[in-house]
Amino acid sequence: MWSCPPQPDEAPPPPLASVPVPWKNVGSCKGHRESPGSLVEASAGEKTQGEEEPAAAPLDVSRLRSSSMEIREKGSEFLKEELHKAQKELKLKDEECERLCRVREQLEQELEELTASLFEEAHKMVREANMKQAASEKQLKEARGKIDMLQAEVTALKTLVITSTPASPNRELHPQLLSPTKAGPRKGHSRHKSTSSTLCPVMCPAAGHTLTPDKEGKEVDTTLFAEFQAWRASPTLDKACPFLERVYREDVGPCLDFTMQELSALVRAAVEDNTLTIEPVASQPLPTGKAAEVDCGSANTCALSGLARICRHRIRLGDSESHYYISPSSRARITAVCNFFTYIRYIQQGLVRQDAEPMFWEVMRLRKEMSLAKLGFFPLEA
Repeated sequence: MWSCPPQPDEAPPPPLASVPVPWKNVGSCKGHRESPGSLVEASAGEKTQGEEEPAAAPLDVSRLRSSSMEIREKGSEFLKEELHKAQKELKLKDEECERLCRVREQLEQELEELTASLFEEAHKMVREANMKQAASEKQLKEARGKIDMLQAEVTALKTLVITSTPASPNRELHPQLLSPTKAGPRKGHSRHKSTSSTLCPVMCPAAGHTLTPDKEGKEVDTTLFAEFQAWRASPTLDKACPFLERVYREDVGPCLDFTMQELSALVRAAVEDNTLTIEPVASQPLPTGKAAEVDCGSANTCALSGLARICRHRIRLGDSESHYYISPSSRARITAVCNFFTYIRYIQQGLVRQDAEPMFWEVMRLRKEMSLAKLGFFPLEA
């Protein structure tokens, strides 16, 4: 704030000796002498002038006093105006400071809330990330276990295909080919004894002699071979393709066409879905009491043909607890169809590494088994 130095209320009057007084040089001049009259006039004028000088001195003092008062009043007014302006500026600055303080407090509060929300969100994200990581690690562990299991199954299937085919099954790799007392119930297309090994002699009751593959004549049917090659290029289980449509129409349908139509349809669906189970009844205790209620038919009546036959096997469809006793002829027809579907599934999965012609003849041999089974031919059990 600007301030001016204090001024004295009243300036001291100047001393009388310092007031200039007009005077005349009355000194003598060379070659000039005043007359006595002029001297008298001069002295008279000096006397008159001396009388007027004391009267002029009080006028100068009052003038000085009035000018000093005016200066003081103007200075006081100027200082008041400056003070008023300074007070206004201070008031505006105080209001600005208060506004800025309120803004700062609001910003600090918002910053604290934002920091708290960010920390809470960060903790939440960390928790979610940890949970997802744990779930991912668990899924990865399960997936690795499944991969190892699938690799083991693929290796086993490759070994099975390499060392055992429907044409020459390996009984050590197929427990279902063992005797009923050694082989237990198995799910899927399990069988008590294979009906697909034609390398062993097949007895033909009508001809009365044994027919071996080495003595059979073979000739490739171009239409069937073309349909098989088209299917082999993109193997599928769709019934609409020409190859499978012919097999369904000529072999699968007639082979699974039993007297009991309703049960025949269920058996066909289970064979196509690979959910049919064949169990030998010799290794199963006969059901008694309440357990007998889930069995359909009896061991002396075939559930598919309805004929009185000694049934040494029974079937179960999917996860159902109901069992159906079947005769050897019905079992041979079902197993022939199962052998065919098993082989084409191997081809579809890429487990059969052969040329087109050997694969075609294996398919024809399986179709031949279905044809013989639907005509009533089946191998005698050992």
